[in-house]
Amino acid sequence: MEKRKIIIDTDCGSDDAMAIAMALNDERYEILFFSVCAGNVSAEQAVINTLTTLEKAGSYEPPVYLGSVKPLVRELAYAHETHGMDGMGDIGLVPARLKVTPGNGILKTIEALENSERGEIEIIALGPLTNLALAIRTAPDAMAKVRRISVMGSAGLGVGNVSPVAEFNIWQDPEAAKIVFESGLPLLVVGWDACLDDAMLNKREIERLRNSGELGRFAVDCNRCLLEMNQWRFGDPCLDMADPAALAAALCPECIETCADYYCEVDTSDGISCGAVHVDVYGFSGKQPNASVCSKLKSEIYKEYIFKTLGA
Repeated sequence: MEKRKIIIDTDCGSDDAMAIAMALNDERYEILFFSVCAGNVSAEQAVINTLTTLEKAGSYEPPVYLGSVKPLVRELAYAHETHGMDGMGDIGLVPARLKVTPGNGILKTIEALENSERGEIEIIALGPLTNLALAIRTAPDAMAKVRRISVMGSAGLGVGNVSPVAEFNIWQDPEAAKIVFESGLPLLVVGWDACLDDAMLNKREIERLRNSGELGRFAVDCNRCLLEMNQWRFGDPCLDMADPAALAAALCPECIETCADYYCEVDTSDGISCGAVHVDVYGFSGKQPNASVCSKLKSEIYKEYIFKTLGA
């Protein structure tokens, strides 16, 4: 069976790293390349983290291109408290041999879609939507050929993780997110709520992963800072794996339990709701849906997908 082609856009921090390793080890898909933006860490550090993950994954090694180094309008904020100063738990991870590929990730995305058949390529966005917004504004006709854009973003139908209502990826660059949500392109949006509750990896499951081998140990150890944060935040040593949840929803739809089409609007105001994605569950706006919002995964199937792709 012919492999489906995907582009992964990432601000590679520790949960991105787990998701990327999962995708590299799903034989049904071919990752054409990675396009990197700023978010969890600087774009330059995110490139280093992506290259490190490729070396650790033990699979094939697609090109890694640098994209935008800052949000469209706002000052860049980092997620050091969640992922560490280097985005990978501050345990000294660096690539041993891989280097960034010359070229710009935004232009490479446009070029790939221009040279593809309509619906041939899917994009999975694991970070802020800066690169995709710039691509849409630069070459809307090329971007219209995308099969779907799957986004780890928004609070879904729940609460935020960077404010009472906003999730980090959207909050980091809400103007870019607004462009993507209003583009008319097919969107699958996986909210932060999809990786919470019984979808979180518990202590036993974390140990299963860590003891499974080199890749599983890497996937857990690079999330050291998140694990420590969650001990305080949730009262247990657990991992809410946002990017793996989005990756699983995109590549293994059997994982999805709750997903429905809604009209969604990104708040770009400067108030407390900045970066929120307002999901019009009851149709107050009277507008047609512009996104499919996944707010819950089937935890057993989702976790088995993690274990399978990471060799646990």
